[in-house]
Amino acid sequence: QVQLKESGGGLVQTGASLRLSCAASGRTFSTDHMGWFRQAPGNEREFVAVHTWFGKQYYADSVKGRFAIFRDTKNTVYLQMNGLKPEDTAIYYCAADPDRSDNYYSSRSYDYWGQGTQVTVSS
Repeated sequence: QVQLKESGGGLVQTGASLRLSCAASGRTFSTDHMGWFRQAPGNEREFVAVHTWFGKQYYADSVKGRFAIFRDTKNTVYLQMNGLKPEDTAIYYCAADPDRSDNYYSSRSYDYWGQGTQVTVSS
């Protein structure tokens, strides 16, 4: 059974750092695009970052320079979040795109999703 499981969320103050992890299981994900999305209350799910299968990383403008996405060789992808701001508060989701779509900014390109982890940044 294919499964993505996020961890590492929590409640932090402005300026703090968090590292989210996403453990993928059920098959190999080494040739998938692996992305992070987030959804705040009342908002649509939005793109945060992607680690493409060929090793490039892309970020939303709102997190560029503060967040970093990386992956290991064991089906785990991470999101290092530094300089957190209250507007980063959201549920963060990990996602996998086995078709390696060029439109990796769109949530519709991803077939597999985790259950999400809450990140709350207090001011």
